[in-house]
Amino acid sequence: MNTHKILLVEDDAEISEMLANYLSMENYEVACVADGQEACNQFDSGTFSIVLLDLMIPKISGMEVMQHIRKSSVVPVIIISAKDTEADKTLGLGLGADDYITKPFSVVEVLARIKANIRRTTQYDNNTPIAAPIILNAGDLVMNLSDYTVTKQGTPVELKAKEFDILKLLMQNPKKVYTKEQIYSLVWNDTYYGDENAVNVHISRLRSRIEDDTRNPRYVLTVWGIGYKLGDML
Repeated sequence: MNTHKILLVEDDAEISEMLANYLSMENYEVACVADGQEACNQFDSGTFSIVLLDLMIPKISGMEVMQHIRKSSVVPVIIISAKDTEADKTLGLGLGADDYITKPFSVVEVLARIKANIRRTTQYDNNTPIAAPIILNAGDLVMNLSDYTVTKQGTPVELKAKEFDILKLLMQNPKKVYTKEQIYSLVWNDTYYGDENAVNVHISRLRSRIEDDTRNPRYVLTVWGIGYKLGDML
């Protein structure tokens, strides 16, 4: 039986009930809250595998809830919102969301996104052997696949799950150029629908954490008209 617990933050009672009932039937434990203040309280007092977060909620906005969560946790957060502009998606992903689903949505799609995000964050916690190499190197960057860490010149670099996965993909294949479609399909484990914004945002966030100068990156290079590749560290 699935033991994952979901925090569902949604002020529309009908949507909240529909999602909670569906996810409960899929053996998830769902805690439902209807405003931002209660969302923060619930998150601080419980342990959750994933958060489903509406942006337009009372008392405290969804964006503020996101910021509160990211102060202490890297738990996957999926934004579910009627706000579907590129600016809204960019802001949500930039603040640390792992995924963004616009209303109206399919509950089947929501379930698929939940499973994909939980799978990414738990794959490093099981006892199955990790395929070699355990350590990946790129210049001053060292990635340890056994404990999910990255250091630069010996100093820890804090990466979100997708940022880690993008960097891992490039470091494991240092000579390969990946299109945005390939990165999305491999890292998000989902079908690419032409929305390259998610990849752009996460590449930008990754660079801000590992590059000395984001305007002249050394580690994650843009191959214009194609995609991205690892910089030549030799």
